[in-house]
Amino acid sequence: MDGTDVLTTTLSTQAHDLSLMGLFMQAHIVVKIVMIGLVIASIWCWGIVFDKYMMFARNKKAMDRFERVFWSGQSLEELYQSTQSRSNNSTMAALFVAAMREWKRSHERNARSSIGLQTRIEKVLDVTIARETERMEGGLLVLASVGSAGPFIGLFGTVWGIMTAFQAIAATENANLAVVAPGIAEALFATALGLVAAIPATIFYNKFVADVGRQTTRMEGFADEFSAILSRQIDERSQARQAAE
Repeated sequence: MDGTDVLTTTLSTQAHDLSLMGLFMQAHIVVKIVMIGLVIASIWCWGIVFDKYMMFARNKKAMDRFERVFWSGQSLEELYQSTQSRSNNSTMAALFVAAMREWKRSHERNARSSIGLQTRIEKVLDVTIARETERMEGGLLVLASVGSAGPFIGLFGTVWGIMTAFQAIAATENANLAVVAPGIAEALFATALGLVAAIPATIFYNKFVADVGRQTTRMEGFADEFSAILSRQIDERSQARQAAE
């Protein structure tokens, strides 16, 4: 290595800040946009993670509490009156309120078809389960998208950064490691950010999908049990009406 190469290497080392902020500031504008987008996506994902974690924890506690009250022997009418006035009912309480509301409407209108009433109650339960499941799944699409696309977006920034680094090498006609390394480091920083955003998003997406499945299964089980209870009461009232006639 002659004196010119030594001087070029020294100047290149001094001109490049290899800290994370320095790599960002020295990156190409396209790579900067990719990095900023990945940071925003990562922050967005963590916001969804904390929101969903708290929501599923609240739902589980509320469902446990409602099941204890429901099976405590309290009359359905009393439980309905105390539950319908609440604005923050759990998923299971929402099922109960929706089915009881349909039950009461049918009796207020003196509906005589027990089969039709049972069908309507089951339909209301199915629609409520679908609506509550959709509410629980809100935001999971963002986690899935970041988890699948994040590494590729980071890779795009890396490829662009490497292209820029090679263009700089060609312009300076110097392929010394001290000249090449900073540009490669800037490019690989984008891939690292893509993985930082994608890995937690994928892990928590899988966790929350499993949580949705468990809570939906609990709602479906409760809906079947409650539908059976109402079916028995419908049959009893139908038999009592026929006996009176």
